[in-house]
Amino acid sequence: MELTAVEADKGKRLDAFLHGRLPEFSRSRIQTWIRDGRVEVEGRRAKSSYQIRGTEKIGVEPAHLAPLKATAEDIPLHVLYEDDSAVAIDKPAGMVVHAGAGVHRGTVVNALLHRFASLSSVGGDIRPGIVHRLDRFTSGVLIVAKTDEAHRDLALQFSSRQVEKIYLTLVEGRMEGSGRVTKPIARDPRNRARMTARLETGRAALTDWEAVEQFDGFTFLRIRLGTGRTHQIRAHMAALGHPVAGDHLYSAKASPWDRYFLHAHRLGFRSPATGEVVVVEAALPPDLAEWKGSLERGTRRVANPPAG
Repeated sequence: MELTAVEADKGKRLDAFLHGRLPEFSRSRIQTWIRDGRVEVEGRRAKSSYQIRGTEKIGVEPAHLAPLKATAEDIPLHVLYEDDSAVAIDKPAGMVVHAGAGVHRGTVVNALLHRFASLSSVGGDIRPGIVHRLDRFTSGVLIVAKTDEAHRDLALQFSSRQVEKIYLTLVEGRMEGSGRVTKPIARDPRNRARMTARLETGRAALTDWEAVEQFDGFTFLRIRLGTGRTHQIRAHMAALGHPVAGDHLYSAKASPWDRYFLHAHRLGFRSPATGEVVVVEAALPPDLAEWKGSLERGTRRVANPPAG
């Protein structure tokens, strides 16, 4: 197909221009076409970052991707809880939950398929068993459904806010006491890789926070989520002027650690198999414990000792 840029397109990146003209295709797929030489500007290959002048003729040769299907891989999993309906694992930071955005191996799903004979099919071939997700560099408790019936039950518990979700995080600056954030969350129009809570529009979001310990330049928080929006804690803390420590996407300062400080510490849910309330906890992983310990060896003041 051939597209013609106009004056209004001037200054746009090539991949953004194509995504605007061809919204039925993802931007990542369009970038793959550009890398593979399937896009030409005035008869020549160009990079995704090429800036449109507003007069070009752009040729595109689409390529349809083969359907994705997760495959089993022998990857260690730390199982925290298991019954006939569900499994809770302690997801390590850096591990993607399911395939997507160029990642197809080393995912939680690949590990689950190797470990368990049966997972729910509600999420399709790419996301078997996956009821909810954690960001790639967020560690902690993740619940997985074994059966379709359990999947629907757990999904309803999440959507109706019956699941207890407690996170531990370190944020920049000094925060005291406790508080609630109800700012709506939307995709950041200036950077599509992140979310923002600085607009008046977006999806409703509820975050309750409580200061646990204070250090020189940082505060350790216990957070209870009332909703489960993409990047919710990260966006809400950034909107308060206290970004999650090490979270460069949300303008946190540079840190010597290879991740941001965010951990899904506790999930409480009703087991679809037994009907009983199950509470699963994951301790801070060694890297975050060491990070916190390095601050504890400096000046520390306990604000609210953690319950339990």
